[in-house]
Amino acid sequence: MASASVKDVAALAQVSVGTVSNVLNRPEIVAPETVERVMSAMHKLSYVRNEAARQLRLGHSQALGLITLSGGNPFFTDLTTAAEDAAAEAGYSVIVGNSNDRRDREAGYLGLFEELRVRGVLLSPVGDPAARLRQLRERGIAAVLVDRVSSDDSFSSVSVDDVAGGALAAAHLIQSGRSRLAFVGGPLQIRQVSDRLAGARGEVAKHPGVTLEVVPVEALTVQEGRRAGEALVRRPPARRPDAVFAANDLVAVGLLQGLFINGRLAIPEDIALVGYDDIMFASASVVPLTSVRQPSQLIGRTGVEILIEESQNPALEPRHVLYQPQLVVRASSSAADRDAVSRVAH
Repeated sequence: MASASVKDVAALAQVSVGTVSNVLNRPEIVAPETVERVMSAMHKLSYVRNEAARQLRLGHSQALGLITLSGGNPFFTDLTTAAEDAAAEAGYSVIVGNSNDRRDREAGYLGLFEELRVRGVLLSPVGDPAARLRQLRERGIAAVLVDRVSSDDSFSSVSVDDVAGGALAAAHLIQSGRSRLAFVGGPLQIRQVSDRLAGARGEVAKHPGVTLEVVPVEALTVQEGRRAGEALVRRPPARRPDAVFAANDLVAVGLLQGLFINGRLAIPEDIALVGYDDIMFASASVVPLTSVRQPSQLIGRTGVEILIEESQNPALEPRHVLYQPQLVVRASSSAADRDAVSRVAH
């Protein structure tokens, strides 16, 4: 059965096709009784608006595209939820894609968003997407980077100072009396990972006698963190680090499983542990996890607000919002906190 057309609706409602179009697009200029008659006809005919055709006429849609690095990371889940809320308040919807740290998937989503004529794209990029985003801009599609800064400042960005975050983590571990630090994270080509490592290295360089070992992993996942933890457990005690800074909380939770649950090492007595992002699981893990907090929801909301402004006014100069991270100390790195948790548990 063929779907009803605008002409069918107009005939049943006994109005012109132009009146039906006004009801769909500018109902405020149509008499209320006429709007009611047209809406009733649409309901009777099960009329479905051809949104794709409308977008072709307008040249754009009321949708925004969002590409995250990892759909399984609660940091990006919180960011996405805040972005959707901010977009809905402004009358937009959000189409979400997950690149899973793959350039080909990122390119595929950017191509799809271009075909859908979205108003703008929020992107947490795998590499440097500046050339591709300039192509989108020429097509009238704005772009804002989230959780990253533009390599040449040509696109607005909303991010956190990850170098400062890495320094915070390392400074806390050193101040806790640790001297053999390890950084567990990867791939190191991911800008956020390399920045966090750079911050930790910079802080370690200020303290003679303190060392920092890099333990690379293939992905920022619980599974990879657990493998790294199990590998550290197999080392002789003299060759183990006495503190670990994980590139994100998922890796840190995996390390906790490998070191504490499977390896039976005491956290933080044998190895202190710090994560990054301060996701919900950080405070709820078997040993509450010290973490460097990022304002994930604020990043998502601010990114959407800037994106909508730039889609409406392409002449705006790029803006770069850089939030500062915050260290949240819990039992995984503080013996005093661990003792308090133990007293509460017993």
